[in-house]
Amino acid sequence: MLAALGVFVASCSTGGTGTRDEGPARTDTVSQTTPSPTPSPAPKRVNAVRLLLDDPEVSAAVKDGLRPCTGDEYPVDVIYGSLTGVTSTDVVVNVLSCEDAVGLGSYVYRPQGSAYENVFRSEEPPVYAEIDRGDLVVTQQVYADKDPVAFPSGEDVVTYRWATAADAFTERARTHNDYGNAAAGTTAAPPDN
Repeated sequence: MLAALGVFVASCSTGGTGTRDEGPARTDTVSQTTPSPTPSPAPKRVNAVRLLLDDPEVSAAVKDGLRPCTGDEYPVDVIYGSLTGVTSTDVVVNVLSCEDAVGLGSYVYRPQGSAYENVFRSEEPPVYAEIDRGDLVVTQQVYADKDPVAFPSGEDVVTYRWATAADAFTERARTHNDYGNAAAGTTAAPPDN
């Protein structure tokens, strides 16, 4: 009982004003917060495998290799976004190999009513396409003669932007990156002194 009384007295003597704050109540209005903008609706999902198989512009080699890796899981990556300026969502489809996920082909489809039109195609492996801030970015790994699949010598990265007047993608930028040998487990011999 004595300990409880001591805690009570100590808390009252800490110098705070507690509930004794006085003064007029605030009469200013509380600011109204505006709700955040309505999120964009989820893009309409496509059957990417059917899209590729029905597309006459996709090569026979890519179509022949388009088989499930396990069960009904096909080696395709699908990216939805805005690339061509249409109100509906564009679709980027990357076809990969099952064994080592090497990019076999990259495609961009633009919605046209209830169908999709192929507006970009790259079938030079290894290739992979992505959307970056409204641009199409295509990465292609570069191999020297004796490079193993896991260790390319470098990569080319090409950025494309949709040109409405041309109704096609146009190249905006190109970079090349050379990789070092350390990733492949080899190191260059030190120079002789």
